[in-house]
Amino acid sequence: MKGIIGKKIGMTSIFEANGKQTACTIIEAGPCVVTQKKTVVTDGYDALQIAFGEAKEKNTPKALINHFAKSGSTPKSVVKELRNCSIDKQVGENITCEIFTEGEKVSVIGTTKGKGFQGVVRRHGFSGVGEATHGQHDRSRAPGSVGGSSYPSRVFKGMRMAGRMGTDRVKIKALRVVKIFPEQNYVLISGSVPGHNGSIVLIQN
Repeated sequence: MKGIIGKKIGMTSIFEANGKQTACTIIEAGPCVVTQKKTVVTDGYDALQIAFGEAKEKNTPKALINHFAKSGSTPKSVVKELRNCSIDKQVGENITCEIFTEGEKVSVIGTTKGKGFQGVVRRHGFSGVGEATHGQHDRSRAPGSVGGSSYPSRVFKGMRMAGRMGTDRVKIKALRVVKIFPEQNYVLISGSVPGHNGSIVLIQN
C-alpha cells in the first residue's frame, strides 16, 4: 500500500481528452516527510510514519520536537502511519504526489462536515407520518414510537433518533486520479471527498 497526507483545497471541473467534463476535487498532496520506520522487530508491526503541514514550535511538545529532529524535520501538524507500506523511503526523505499516476484508482479518507444537532428527517431520511390536516398537530417530522411500554420497556441500542450529525470518519473508494500537478503538489481526484475546504485527508492505494 502507498499513501500520502493532503489538504482539501476545493472543487472544480475539467475537460478530459475525450471531451467529457469531469467534476474534480483539488487536493494539496504532500510533500510528506518520513519521520519513522517501524518494523516487526522493534515495534511488532511494519509501518511508515509520515508527517505533513508546518506547526509552530512553541505549540509543539518537546518530545515531539525531538522526534521530528531525528528525521531532520521541523515540527509538523499531522502525523499518520501507513501499515504494510510499499513506498521505499528512508527516514528524512520526502514523499510527493508523484507516487500516483493519472488514471489510477485511489481511496480517500476524511472527516465529514459537522451538521450539529439534527432531527430524524435530515439525519436518517425519515419521510414523516400522517397528513397536515384532520387535527394533526406539529407531528409530521416526529420520529414516532421508539419502543413498547410493556416490552421491552426500554429503547433498543441503535434506535434511529435525533442527535449530532456529521464529523464522521469516512472512506471513499475507487476514486480516479484525473490529473497531477507536481510543481504545485496538486492532485485532481474525480468526484467529491469528505470534509470542508482546508480539512486533512489521506489518499491511499
